[in-house]
Amino acid sequence: MKAARAAWRRLEPVHAMIYFVPEGRRRYAELGLGGRAGYFTSRSAAFGRASAELVISTFYNFNPDAVRRAVDGAWDATTPQQVLDARYAAAGEALRRAGIHELPDLHEVLALTRRAAEAACEHAQGRPLFAAHAALPWPEEPVLQLWHAQTLLREFRGDGHVACLLSEGVGGLEALILHAATGDVPVDFLKASRAWPEEAWTATQERLRERGLLDGDSLSPEGVSLRRHIEDRTDRLALPAYAPLGDAGCERLAELASPFGRAVVDAGLLKLR
Repeated sequence: MKAARAAWRRLEPVHAMIYFVPEGRRRYAELGLGGRAGYFTSRSAAFGRASAELVISTFYNFNPDAVRRAVDGAWDATTPQQVLDARYAAAGEALRRAGIHELPDLHEVLALTRRAAEAACEHAQGRPLFAAHAALPWPEEPVLQLWHAQTLLREFRGDGHVACLLSEGVGGLEALILHAATGDVPVDFLKASRAWPEEAWTATQERLRERGLLDGDSLSPEGVSLRRHIEDRTDRLALPAYAPLGDAGCERLAELASPFGRAVVDAGLLKLR
């Protein structure tokens, strides 16, 4: 399980950069999608003309009011296929800017990652956001194939994570606050990107303190235990994708993936705007 998690984490920047790079914002703006509309429509375009309610249910920890403001009317300006085309074009442009196409182990990393992604496709039940992306055709260019494969693995894991949160009775804002309490991600970024009003954040923090999951603004021992439990269950639910690789294949992928993640970071593709 540790090897599979390492393989995912080290390559995850190759997918995650699409939410930060100017190439994406520029291409979405060209389609008439400004602000948050570009994010929500580009990630949900695999569903087709996704309603705000569908985005709210599958993205989980965003303020529903912010989702509605961003999504309502967005599909009057463009089509899902145009948004998907823009997203893939932006991903390819940004990854080439990072030099991913020049890394010597691209084809082996792609082979291992695609094998895992295709294995995940055999376990799509109960994973709606993953299933929508899994139905998209594979790109022809190797760099975009790698991005698509890691996107599938990210959404496969993400849907499993949402299932874990639901089963533990942890709502979207609660999950966000517990994440913030780890200190792994700046609180201001989480507040701004998920768009919850301060009063909702404060009230939910207080409820989590009453449940014994927070000690002040930090995780209590019970909160640490719950988060570890959820992360471990998420790891287990992600294993069907990586099982065909075995521990040796996952370790090999984790080893080879490090320069890819590092190239994304070094190129500034994950910088918060």
